[in-house]
Amino acid sequence: MSTKPLVSVIIPNYNYAKTLRLTLGSVRAQTYPSLEVIVVDDGSTDDSIAVAESFGVTVLRTPSNGGCASARNLGVQNSSGEILFFLDSDVALDPDAVEQAVAILQSDSTIGAACGIYDPDPLIRDSRTEEYRSLQYYFWSASSEGNVSFLFPAMCAIPRRVFDAIGPFKTQLKQTEEVDYGYRISSRYQLRLTPAIGGRHDHDHAFRPLLRKLFHRARLRVPLYARARKFAKGFETRSRALGSLAALGAVVTLVPALLLGPLWLVVPAALAVESLACDAQMYGFVRRRKGLAFLVYFVGTHFVVNTVIAAGVGVGVLQWLRSAAFRRLYDSLPGPAPTEVTA
Repeated sequence: MSTKPLVSVIIPNYNYAKTLRLTLGSVRAQTYPSLEVIVVDDGSTDDSIAVAESFGVTVLRTPSNGGCASARNLGVQNSSGEILFFLDSDVALDPDAVEQAVAILQSDSTIGAACGIYDPDPLIRDSRTEEYRSLQYYFWSASSEGNVSFLFPAMCAIPRRVFDAIGPFKTQLKQTEEVDYGYRISSRYQLRLTPAIGGRHDHDHAFRPLLRKLFHRARLRVPLYARARKFAKGFETRSRALGSLAALGAVVTLVPALLLGPLWLVVPAALAVESLACDAQMYGFVRRRKGLAFLVYFVGTHFVVNTVIAAGVGVGVLQWLRSAAFRRLYDSLPGPAPTEVTA
């Protein structure tokens, strides 16, 4: 590997004109000099393409919206870099993010991917939901620093030789392609999660869409975890899973306890306490950073999030038991990227 290998920054985008300007501005400000930048516009209906073209980068347009996996694959097919740096269009990089990623990959040939950790402050402050999500996602990521089996493709560098060996993202997986790819790459290489690669993310700002996304992601991960017989290393831990199950248990047992009498309320109360205890370190972090008033909001929000995640897992387990096609969800070969492209 040369001293300054060419890095292809590949940015999938779908209707993120609002943040794309910030994303491309952060790429332009990188301290690393040898870059090519490719925006893959995945069927946007806003002015994303005009924003991208104003920065003078390569812009590829897909014939229809096919999802991040398809867009990333297409970007790789049209890139020349020795290192692929995947960057979502709602993330603004720290100025040295690419330089740090290259240094990490060059330091050890067994590292197959180096993924970054978002800042605890959001890229754009839109709502308390977004502040919750920024802090929650940061804490879960930062506490998983090191070698993981869960890919974070929104801010991630992969040597081309590794990508070629592992193969493309599975385009059939619309919300869990990163979990699948993480398992595939970590079975042969180290997958490093590090705060040295930093940036800010425009997290979900509306609560109900966030819950819907988390529910479906939890549901769709069941076949992969069942096959692997373990959670992804990093980000999702047994303690966090127990916290989610205890939260759901507290909700499910509340109505029977109310019907049976006051003494039975000890069951949902104990489960709620157990759920809170599983995330005690995160709550301490939030209190130190944002104060007691915001912590109260954070705890209530996270309890609901835990309940929804556990419910998603429950539905996924039922689907796994009833549907052979669902059990084979991760067995299919990667699909091709769109062949009709205009630049």
